[in-house]
Amino acid sequence: MLIRSPIVATLGHVDHGKTTILDSVRGSKIADKEAGRITQMIGASYITKQIIEEVSKGGKLKFNLKIPGLLFIDTPGHEAFTKLRDRGGSIADIAILVVDVTQGFQPQTIESLKILKQYKTPFVIAANKIDLVHGWKSNKGQSFSESFSKQAEYAQQKLDEKLYELMGKISEYGFDSERFDRIQEFDKQIAIVPVSAKNKEGLSELLMLIAGLSQKFLEGKLTIDPDGRGRASVIEVKEEKGMGTTVDVIVYDGLLKKNDEIIYLTTDGVKTTKIRALLQPNLAGKEKFDYVDQVVAAAGVKIFAPELEKVIPGSPLDVLTNFEEDKKALEEQFKDVLFEGQESGVILKADSLGSVEAIVDLFKKESIPIKSAGVGKIVRQDLLTASVVGKENLYHGVVIGFNVGITDDAKDESKNLDVPILWSNIIYKLVEDYNEWKKTTMQKEKEESLSNLPWPAKIKLLAGYCFRVSKPAIFGVEVLGGVLKNKYQLMKSGEVVGVIKGIQHEKKPVEEATEGMQLALSVEGPYYGKDIKEGDILYSYMYGEQIKTWEKQLSLLSKEEREIFEEIKKQVKRTF
Repeated sequence: MLIRSPIVATLGHVDHGKTTILDSVRGSKIADKEAGRITQMIGASYITKQIIEEVSKGGKLKFNLKIPGLLFIDTPGHEAFTKLRDRGGSIADIAILVVDVTQGFQPQTIESLKILKQYKTPFVIAANKIDLVHGWKSNKGQSFSESFSKQAEYAQQKLDEKLYELMGKISEYGFDSERFDRIQEFDKQIAIVPVSAKNKEGLSELLMLIAGLSQKFLEGKLTIDPDGRGRASVIEVKEEKGMGTTVDVIVYDGLLKKNDEIIYLTTDGVKTTKIRALLQPNLAGKEKFDYVDQVVAAAGVKIFAPELEKVIPGSPLDVLTNFEEDKKALEEQFKDVLFEGQESGVILKADSLGSVEAIVDLFKKESIPIKSAGVGKIVRQDLLTASVVGKENLYHGVVIGFNVGITDDAKDESKNLDVPILWSNIIYKLVEDYNEWKKTTMQKEKEESLSNLPWPAKIKLLAGYCFRVSKPAIFGVEVLGGVLKNKYQLMKSGEVVGVIKGIQHEKKPVEEATEGMQLALSVEGPYYGKDIKEGDILYSYMYGEQIKTWEKQLSLLSKEEREIFEEIKKQVKRTF
């Protein structure tokens, strides 16, 4: 048994410095031609124990390092980290939440924090861009402690103010935090490490802290059998010239060897194949890759093998032990995201299995049903399926995409079928966008269904304003309440007396009239002086089903309109 290197993921809002921190770690003096330089792996950068100790000489943090190094995932914020280790898809042991200290928490910062909390992933905060704090004088390559001691009191205070703002914000999510050099018990507080990725200030403490915390709190999880079953997580599926489809994986447990038979997930279900080659980058020579016979966790490697075309990014890939047992375990773990969901629901497409699972969990909590969930681009078939669903339930007829491409024919079909595509690269915004779309759609549906319904209206015939007694009768009225429109039927004491053929207000034709307006009405049906007369009160007529519909939509009526509606109900001689 041995202790493997912890796997580290970086998360945070766009442009807050996730990539710059990785680049700075790789590009610092420790990556020169000294012994133990950083090793570039597929999808990751490996930093040895020797490098960590070398770069941390100037810092105050001191640990007796036992771990062999740190494996940084090169894809910042990759969603695969969100899945639990025992589900077979998690690849990150610990995370760095990168926050621009001058901007504070942003939408993706909050999303990252929520996911870290949900999956109980240990993390530290890198408060980046301290070089932009007012009055800060950069000391390139120095530890934070060294650089901070050289700052003017004003600059020190400004930085502390920014850090206190971060502490206040993170406390809203149930975390207690503090600047790393002021923490007594690291298991009770989240450490904040001020850094400048641009000037490489504070990187020594960040590296040492990640290494020390991993070693102290994750040691049991990092113990592996170097000859045991190889287990990995798929980072990307790629086309390599001369090879065809390959998969980039992070091996987080055991040993992966050439000629191993592996089992993995595809869009067509569980598949197996035999590894033909394992490849690592060749940075020095002319060849793009070096061929290796085996890799031990933790490591990143490219796999070349047949039938990898439909492998799902973010899914597990393991050395086969027993096909039936392994297949059953994979299907059971991922049935919710690989196969059909509810009979009626939205169509979901995301960039990786980790993303799909996170969204499925979130949608369940928000009571948003999912018919199917998959990995990959939004294609024409997704729109066709959503269109069929939408005919049964309008509020499910939508395609939701997270961080994926949309094919041209899918865009065309979206317009042709009038099926919306809701897209975002922030998981929690998908819920907001869906709820907003549903709210708008419901309002639109109400308006359309009510457009053919007569609105409650109450009018009084004015004395001395009969211009024609019949065919049609033309007379003056005042609108006492509600909305009166052309083509409405009018009733008196529950009986229909005629149909409005025209409305004039101040000698101009109008389509509708509201409370307080005095009008000339042209009405087909009544004989003025016999069927109706001055002083009469008339109402818009509604039959039974229309009244039933209105009873479900009373919130759209004002208090006065509801009173008129109740008067209409009492007069209509019909059983509902």
